Amino acid sequence: MSQRSFLPVVLAAGLGTRMRSDLPKVMHPIGHLPLVGHVLKTLAASGAEEMAVVVGPDMEPLETLVKDLAPSASCHVQVDRLGTAHAALAARSVLEKSFDDILVLFGDTPLITPEAVGAVRNELAKGADVVVLGFETETPFGYGRLLTKNGKLVAIREEKDASDDERLVTLCNSGIMGFAGKAALELLDAIGNANAKGEYYLTDAVEIANERGLTVVAVVGNEEDVQGINTRVQLAQCEAVFQRRARHAVMETGVTLQAPETVFFAHDTVIDPDVTIEPNVVFAPGVKVESGAVIRAFSHLEGAHVGAGATVGPYARLRPGARLSDNAHIGNFVEIKNADVGAGAKVNHLSYIGDASVGAKSNIGAGTITCNYDGFGKHKTEIGAGSFVGSNSTLVAPLKLGSGVYVAAGSVVTDEVSDDALVIGRGRQVEKPGRAEELRQRFKAAKEAGSKQS
Repeated sequence: MSQRSFLPVVLAAGLGTRMRSDLPKVMHPIGHLPLVGHVLKTLAASGAEEMAVVVGPDMEPLETLVKDLAPSASCHVQVDRLGTAHAALAARSVLEKSFDDILVLFGDTPLITPEAVGAVRNELAKGADVVVLGFETETPFGYGRLLTKNGKLVAIREEKDASDDERLVTLCNSGIMGFAGKAALELLDAIGNANAKGEYYLTDAVEIANERGLTVVAVVGNEEDVQGINTRVQLAQCEAVFQRRARHAVMETGVTLQAPETVFFAHDTVIDPDVTIEPNVVFAPGVKVESGAVIRAFSHLEGAHVGAGATVGPYARLRPGARLSDNAHIGNFVEIKNADVGAGAKVNHLSYIGDASVGAKSNIGAGTITCNYDGFGKHKTEIGAGSFVGSNSTLVAPLKLGSGVYVAAGSVVTDEVSDDALVIGRGRQVEKPGRAEELRQRFKAAKEAGSKQS
């Protein structure tokens, strides 16, 4: 089958009015990836080199998104919404090419797997002309039923048209169909609109194919894989499935999740074996964690690289561009943004390090901040290897501290510091004996005078 050419046609024209949103339905995300992106990702993993995506009119943001996610995909506009077969035919220009397998899928079924796609293609490779992906369910009400005889699919019966016996059938239609390339366009063109809605239904291809003596079969998939989304409730249900699958997948590779149900992944999160993740950790897009690292509880990571053996958290935030080298330590209530933290360096308490580099084995004391923004531009702070920055220090960028520097606690540092220098940037302490009691009496008298006046 690997040598068979393959064209998926993804129908993504629906507005999703039940989502109560101005955003096209298929642009809503699960795992930080739009629904249509999940479908395109699965199709690419299934061997599709070319894809066709059918969108509605005035959906330029969706077209841009599709091209960003799948540069080889072409977009085709269905101007009038006249049914699923009509939508598929909007991609006629690519359907006319010579493909062995043509699959029609939906952009709002993000949980579809390469295995399900492969099952449909396997039947086409065996000689079927039309393949319908079905699923068994204990609650078939509302779904079209797949009626089979001697291993062949003879009809798809909609709920409203089914007899009492047919309603007992639990094999239902997912809506995903495969066509032999040589027959696809002819079958789609033969579908009429002689129904109450005057629309062209993809499912009518089953009856037409049978009338023409073609081979029509059903393949049974997983109900969860073909779950569609029409509401925010269903969006949340699919998110839950995605997260459950992601958690299972990382644990299978050797990652420890202490409380799996409290950890949330993005679609592109990469976690190496022997990483430990404590409860209530969130991974936004673009995170890679190397082996032996520990991500402690209540941390949030986005666009970050965590080196081998590093420790993050608890209650830490890694923002885009955070890069931790091996065995670096990022502690509680620390925020790192667009900064390199060298091997073995420590930023353990209540600090902000942004647009910066921290050299290997350096120690950043509690309450240290890099002042990287002047209201107009961002500026960099460079801290050399083996330096010690005392607590409650303010480093005003642009700034360069050499290696082995010692910054006294409470300093405001604005000028470059040479290697192995001690820098003290604070006012000199002055003690005035007896003045504390004098101040108390003055403040008390002022307060009493104010009370009398009021």
